[in-house]
Amino acid sequence: MEASPRRAWGVGLTQVLAAEENVDFRIHVENQTRARDDVSRKQLRLYQLYSRTSGKHIQVLGRRISARGEDGDKYAQLLVETDTFGSQVRIKGKETEFYLCMNRKGKLVGKPDGTSKECVFIEKVLENNYTALMSAKYSGWYVGFTKKGRPRKGPKTRENQQDVHFMKRYPKGQAELQKPFKYTTVTKRSRRIRPTHPG
Repeated sequence: MEASPRRAWGVGLTQVLAAEENVDFRIHVENQTRARDDVSRKQLRLYQLYSRTSGKHIQVLGRRISARGEDGDKYAQLLVETDTFGSQVRIKGKETEFYLCMNRKGKLVGKPDGTSKECVFIEKVLENNYTALMSAKYSGWYVGFTKKGRPRKGPKTRENQQDVHFMKRYPKGQAELQKPFKYTTVTKRSRRIRPTHPG
C-alpha cells in the first residue's frame, strides 16, 4: 500500500529539518570571512590611522610606507575598503592610489594593484579601543611602526605591542561629511556590538 502524499511530504520535511540541524554555521562564517566577497556591496571609508608609538599618521608614499604624517597630510588620507562581511579591509593611499601590503618577508610595501591577499588585512578592535591590522595572508603578523615612524617587520610584531595599535581619525574638515560612519567598541563583556537601527 502506497503512503499518502501528505505523509510522504511530512517525512521529506522531517529529513530536511534534520539535515539543517547538522549545519555548523561557525565553519560557514569562518570560511566566508577568509574568502573574498565579490557579491556584497563594498563599503569605502576615508580616514587616517594614527600610530600610538610615533604619534603621527600612516602614510602611503607610493612604494614606501611610514607613520610620520601630520593630521590632514594628503599622503595620510586613506581609502579603506571593507573586503568581506567580516572585518577584512584593503587600504589605499588616496593621493598615490597605492595599496598598503605586506610581503612574504613581513615588510610593509606600497603596491599599485591591491588584488593580492598580501594587501588584505584583518581589522581587530582591541579592548583598549585601539585598532590592530593583522595580515590576512600571514597570520600573526601585524602592521606596526617604531617611535620614529619606520615600519616594523611582521614577524617582530604582536597584538599586545603598542607598535601595532592605531586610532581611526577623520582628516581635518572631513568629519561632518561622514556622519553615517560608526566606530565599533569592544568590551570584555561583549566581543561584538550589533549596530542599532532607529525604529
